[in-house]
Amino acid sequence: MKLTLVESVGKKAMFCEHMVRMLGLENVEVIKGRGRRNRTTARASRKYDWAVARAVANMNVLSEYLLPLLKWADDDRAKKAKAGRQRAQSAEKAMKLLGGKLKQVVPVNLPGVADDRYLVLVDKSAATPPRYPRKAGMPAKQPL
Repeated sequence: MKLTLVESVGKKAMFCEHMVRMLGLENVEVIKGRGRRNRTTARASRKYDWAVARAVANMNVLSEYLLPLLKWADDDRAKKAKAGRQRAQSAEKAMKLLGGKLKQVVPVNLPGVADDRYLVLVDKSAATPPRYPRKAGMPAKQPL
């Protein structure tokens, strides 16, 4: 498996690189930067089988960040934790526009965490239109 980690905070990116070296992991690339900005490079667009994010943005904004990075096939998914069923369902229009479809919302119980957490599974069923994601800042200012 090849893995790409994207971390915007330099100290955290350095820690990820350190752990990759210490654990002797192969085929792991660490990119210091924001995932939403990486779409401007041809190598990031429509490349990945899976995309996972944690506490980045609301689902409709996050969908615009992640779905363009994914290849499209019946079994490709974008995942996000800590988004309620309502948030996932409210983002269905944005997901559809970006080539995705809400598949399932799975409750996740974490020991010692009182808040409800969810794993949102989204199938990438069509190609994302080339105009997405929009330039940095636009998805948050004008969500789909």
